[in-house]
Amino acid sequence: MGKSILDYDTVALSDDKKAVVIIDQTLLPNETKLIELKTAQEIWDAIYLLKVRGAPAIGVCAALGISVLTAGTALPLPDTQENRDRNLDALRSAFLKDKEYLAGARPTAVNLTWALERMAGVFDSCAADRDLLMEDIRNRLYEEVELIRQEDIAVCRSIGEYGLSLIKPGDGILTHCNAGQLATCRYGTATAPIYLGHERGYDLHVFCDETRPLLQGARLTAYELSAAGIDVPLLCDNMCSSIMRTGRIQAVFVGCDRVAANGDAANKIGTSVVAAVAKSYGIPFYVCAPLSTVDPKTPDGGHIVIEQRDPDEVTQMWYKKRMAPENIHVYNPAFDVTDNSLITAIITEKGIARAPYDVSLKEMMEA
Repeated sequence: MGKSILDYDTVALSDDKKAVVIIDQTLLPNETKLIELKTAQEIWDAIYLLKVRGAPAIGVCAALGISVLTAGTALPLPDTQENRDRNLDALRSAFLKDKEYLAGARPTAVNLTWALERMAGVFDSCAADRDLLMEDIRNRLYEEVELIRQEDIAVCRSIGEYGLSLIKPGDGILTHCNAGQLATCRYGTATAPIYLGHERGYDLHVFCDETRPLLQGARLTAYELSAAGIDVPLLCDNMCSSIMRTGRIQAVFVGCDRVAANGDAANKIGTSVVAAVAKSYGIPFYVCAPLSTVDPKTPDGGHIVIEQRDPDEVTQMWYKKRMAPENIHVYNPAFDVTDNSLITAIITEKGIARAPYDVSLKEMMEA
């Protein structure tokens, strides 16, 4: 048998350690293509253009990216103890420049800046150790990325275990966008309970919103879940109320790109609509988010920066002919904010947080 999409790493390091290797997700499900990212521009473009996407995967990509770029930075002098200070100045200058540049690719996803700040902490720690040369610093950065990757896998599995405790065999689950393996290193966040349930014979029925305008639900979530042998009917975004009314949905699981301190959550556009409809039908709405996605510096959803995307994504990207008048103004936010009052619980790797979220999330992060 050939490889399924689940057999590929979403983000990886090339064998020669000179490139970040990703699945170009803009081509899925019709073509599975691995591409190498070697320059800051290529890494930035891949993140911005959603060739790699999903908050955890973006974080791993950025961490790998800054490692590859730092490894490729030319030193002014041979890497010896005598030349350490001058070489370190050059390496630090390049590191900070690349870090700032990559951080601007997707302003909403907090994992991007979280990963880059974590790598900066490692760089600073190594720089303070006078015994370490530039090659040692570069190797330590690669080691940290592998830690981040392994932690992401463990975090997603833990989220899956907690999420699975909230549902029962045979339940119908609705999800929006893609918070699956393609958005992480393995398992996904919102799909982690689904994958674990499938392994354990839960016979879950997963209804998948197509997620306009970029169709991540149709192209990615439906693709990877069906590849795993999971029953996954596809829905247009405006059909969520219709399916909920039938009683076939027992829970909603979604991912998240940023959680504010008060529990407001930014996720792919349309998520707040699903949350509002779910509340009207008394269906629990769960946000699956690693604690690295919680931003205590953002007090509420009103302070989350929402990027505006290219109008062509709405007017012509998926059509043979343009489907809107020329020069029409387009409102195309990438995300919306789901108010904490619509969220039943936030599932993290450390447990299930419930309102008041400013208390429960803070306690988890402090622990």
